[in-house]
Amino acid sequence: MRRRFDWMDNAVREIAVVFLFLCVLIAAGTFGFILIEGWNWVDGLYFTFITLTTIGFGEIHELSTTGRFFTIWIAVLGIGAAAFIAGRSAQLLLVGRKIRERHMKRQISRMKNHYIICGYGRVGRRIAKDLLRSGETFVVIDRSRDVTDALRKADIPFIEGNAEDEEILRRAGLDASKGLILTTPEDSTNVFVSLSARQARKDLFILSRANSRHIEQKLIHAGANKAISPHEIGARRMVEVILRPHVDRFMDEVFRAETIDRAMDEIKIREGAALVGKSLAESRFRQEFDLIVIAVIDGATGEMRFNPSARDAIQAQDILIVLGHREVIQRLRDLHGTPVSYD
Repeated sequence: MRRRFDWMDNAVREIAVVFLFLCVLIAAGTFGFILIEGWNWVDGLYFTFITLTTIGFGEIHELSTTGRFFTIWIAVLGIGAAAFIAGRSAQLLLVGRKIRERHMKRQISRMKNHYIICGYGRVGRRIAKDLLRSGETFVVIDRSRDVTDALRKADIPFIEGNAEDEEILRRAGLDASKGLILTTPEDSTNVFVSLSARQARKDLFILSRANSRHIEQKLIHAGANKAISPHEIGARRMVEVILRPHVDRFMDEVFRAETIDRAMDEIKIREGAALVGKSLAESRFRQEFDLIVIAVIDGATGEMRFNPSARDAIQAQDILIVLGHREVIQRLRDLHGTPVSYD
């Protein structure tokens, strides 16, 4: 790799030297025509330029024999220098692209506990944007060249190909990932990829887009843990705006991460944490963390208790759904939390 970068540095220096030579040649050609033919500097520069670029508009003045030999000399040197710059530049771009792609492949191969997003349309882009904001690592799979070019410019790891190909999923790090997100607009593709991924990984969490309600059960049977219809959610949200505008405003403020420093999050209490065995009142939870506990999910039964009482005891593996400042939520996670599983 070091030799490859040395080659690139040498190529850049060579291009710079030849480009400088080309500039000197243009200046020499201009003054040569002034001296040999007695032209003004504008005519000399113009004729030098059209000679080097092989535009070939014809002689602007009658050339002497010496002037014609001088033109041949200018053309040979100039066209050769221009061809060298063009060839070296193309070679440099090709090698640079290969190096970036090789670096990205190594980056993907080293990923662990990341997400794989299949499809980078409107839904996929939004998911990627929120994952980036949350600091999560992910890989995008898409077969569109326009999409992969945009991902390359945005420096987002990607695999170009069809997610239905199991080898493509493997290259995206399926074995080391913690979640597969299917956002393609084709239900058949989502069903097939869910089936393939479930056969490859029994413990993988699979979230899929469902473009119609009847396809949701098919996706679940194919192996998806959860199927969500963006159309259903969009319609439900519109009804909320009509029927409960202030509740909708509150939810919008909570989940609009770009404009507010508060968030709703979940914390799974780890074994041996100081909160274990204490009630919310005994732990002085509100005083210490200034978070609102919206619900508690029992770690043993999975039962969800909304608006828990201050007397409710916190047990290991319980999941607290909390609302508050992001940095406070992170402090609670660091002190008492453990990664949340997708059971």
